[in-house]
Amino acid sequence: MIFKRKKAQDQPVDAPAAEAGQGEAEPKGGPFDYSEVENTQEYLDFGSILIKPVAGLKVRMDVEESNKRVIAVSLEIAESRIQLMAFSSSKSESLWPGISDKIKSDISAQNGEIFTRDGDYGQELLAKVPQQLPDGRAGHVALRFVGIDGHRWFLRAVIGGAAIGDEEAAGIVDGILRTVVVNRGDKPLPPAELLPLSVPANAQARPAGTEQNPELKRPERGPEITQIG
Repeated sequence: MIFKRKKAQDQPVDAPAAEAGQGEAEPKGGPFDYSEVENTQEYLDFGSILIKPVAGLKVRMDVEESNKRVIAVSLEIAESRIQLMAFSSSKSESLWPGISDKIKSDISAQNGEIFTRDGDYGQELLAKVPQQLPDGRAGHVALRFVGIDGHRWFLRAVIGGAAIGDEEAAGIVDGILRTVVVNRGDKPLPPAELLPLSVPANAQARPAGTEQNPELKRPERGPEITQIG
């Protein structure tokens, strides 16, 4: 079974222990709102999305071809991929029902398979999307879609690679997702507006592939998962 994963009620492998104290006992932890983090100096600051560096992490910014706008931050670690997109939202209504319906529709239109499951952040989507293999044969790519509601923001995560079927890789990916910080900003925005992204000011100062710092790639065309949903 390609979507073999831990049960939704199981505590992730690197989640805080239950006795850690108030606020820290919840398995899911973050993603956090910018106001909840006292010091973001160690983070890679992409504007609306902040990433905490860990050893082995590669970071890329994805560009929408039609208008050359940076729309997502993509991470690679443990032979897995995570694409993050942040949107503005209202305090009273989640964007996930509408976005998940669009994802289902897009995948069905591609003759893909779509499944639902309960995760740490509510209902998730698991998909098998047809894709041509490098040798020309027909194949598929397996993806996991997660929607997370925050304080007037919504974060969409698309996960692929080893984290789909390998529990250890999934634990690493989920651990990174729990450290993400979203900066909604104070500017009035309509719901579902894509929050702006920019190249971190400290990117040039971080050596690529070092023990503590991730490798940062400049903006480039996004992966195919950008085109779904």
